[in-house]
Amino acid sequence: MIRQRGMPARSPGRVATAVVVAMVAAAIAAVAAIGATGGGRSTADVSRATAKFHRLAVAKSAGYGLLRDKDGVACIAMDDMPGMGAMGVHYAKNALVADGALDPSRPEAVVYAPERGALRLAAVEYVVLKAAWDAKHAAAPSLFGHSFDVTPGGNRFGLPAFYSLHAWIWKQNPAGRFAMWNPTVKC
Repeated sequence: MIRQRGMPARSPGRVATAVVVAMVAAAIAAVAAIGATGGGRSTADVSRATAKFHRLAVAKSAGYGLLRDKDGVACIAMDDMPGMGAMGVHYAKNALVADGALDPSRPEAVVYAPERGALRLAAVEYVVLKAAWDAKHAAAPSLFGHSFDVTPGGNRFGLPAFYSLHAWIWKQNPAGRFAMWNPTVKC
């Protein structure tokens, strides 16, 4: 081994051990990051992927259609519970809801909040039918470190039981970034 003057000798074994320790630490950090964001995607990635939907016409041309409940209501609110607020107006893409898969960059629904006479992009929603998910997975879905909510069958949308997660990417939610209802949204 060649040693420069004033430099301590390093054995090849010590260098190799240090390299292996650094590689293991990097691998652990990468796995932790993936687990925290649900597949390695962050909400910043979702923001970039869905920014185009600020224009409702773009969402419609991408196949997202207006979702109404069984009573024909388009703006989903929690009217019977004061202070809960609302979700807003959902535009869903049926093909994504039906595929039984989740992709953070392709939400099943984009959610708009009525503001000053217009609809403004507020959130995205991830939806997967419970039976389709449970058939292939041992645990409920999660993204960004948050478990999905379960909506039972016989719901106001006429859907079978489903898992869902709202991500308030575009509008602040005092109840939490992944809360179902936003107290600042009014229908």
